[in-house]
Amino acid sequence: MESKQIRRTVTVKNEEETRSFGLSLGRQARAGQILALSGDLGTGKTALTRYIAEGLGVRETISSPTFTVIKEYESGRLPLYHFDVYRLSDPDELFNIGAYEYFDGEGLCVIEWAELIEDELPPETEYIFIEYGQQEGERIYRCTF
Repeated sequence: MESKQIRRTVTVKNEEETRSFGLSLGRQARAGQILALSGDLGTGKTALTRYIAEGLGVRETISSPTFTVIKEYESGRLPLYHFDVYRLSDPDELFNIGAYEYFDGEGLCVIEWAELIEDELPPETEYIFIEYGQQEGERIYRCTF
């Protein structure tokens, strides 16, 4: 999936810098925006989503929707639609859960494991590829936006 054109690389060295990056994304988020997160297990997709939610002003506790596929949070300045598509076995399941309506909606969609449904995502989707850095705890975010 990292074939998308990378326009920005952000290296963070600790959790506070991850928080700062996520807060910035949340504060700048716009209605209808889709952020597609990709990275190995444990690279911090859910943690980044928590900070994005905080930047939006979401007051609920953010947890991974691994078994429900999607969780909706309405308490921020925009609705947050948090997807985890890891367990989907067929793109038709996106249709069954109404994902395309969320993609066309007035909230922010954040999709974990987005590489699994890349062909189903709209062209305006913005991608964030997360990988471990060279030093302990360091993360690198490669962004298409």
